[in-house]
Amino acid sequence: MAGVLRHFPDKFDLEMDKQGWVEASEFVEAIKTQRRNFHYLETRHLQAVVETDPKGRYQLENGRLRATYAHTLDLELDLPTDKNPEHLYFACSKEDAEEYLNHGLYPGDRNMVHLSSTRLNALEAGRHIIGKPIVLLVDVKTAEESGNEIMKAGTTVYLSKEISGDFLKKLPDST
Repeated sequence: MAGVLRHFPDKFDLEMDKQGWVEASEFVEAIKTQRRNFHYLETRHLQAVVETDPKGRYQLENGRLRATYAHTLDLELDLPTDKNPEHLYFACSKEDAEEYLNHGLYPGDRNMVHLSSTRLNALEAGRHIIGKPIVLLVDVKTAEESGNEIMKAGTTVYLSKEISGDFLKKLPDST
């Protein structure tokens, strides 16, 4: 589900709009056709995934399905930008921290910078990639006042096209 909706809908002959939506019924049929082990798949199974995913990675609305973050596809996500917290967090290696503090955060292999709602969530996300990450604090209010759009993409994940180093601070003792 993640791979198809985040990276390669074309491999399953799915039409995806600029906001990342595909028709749920077409998604089900494509999976059933190309992955015979999923012959039983129905839209209700997608709904169950959406409702039980603790990270809020997917949305199913009006018969359409999408992933809310971690895309490598060039999309124009229409996610909420209001009610953002005062601070967000970003995990990185010690080696990268100075670069980010000086030059800001920019998307790497994804099309958006991914920020976490808590220090603990950032550490958890960072440990998947970096053995002992450190955490940078993002001043959301100042970033937004300076024109940065920050969108809520999941339960604990926020997205932005970039974050200037002016809005970042290294947290002490963040390993």
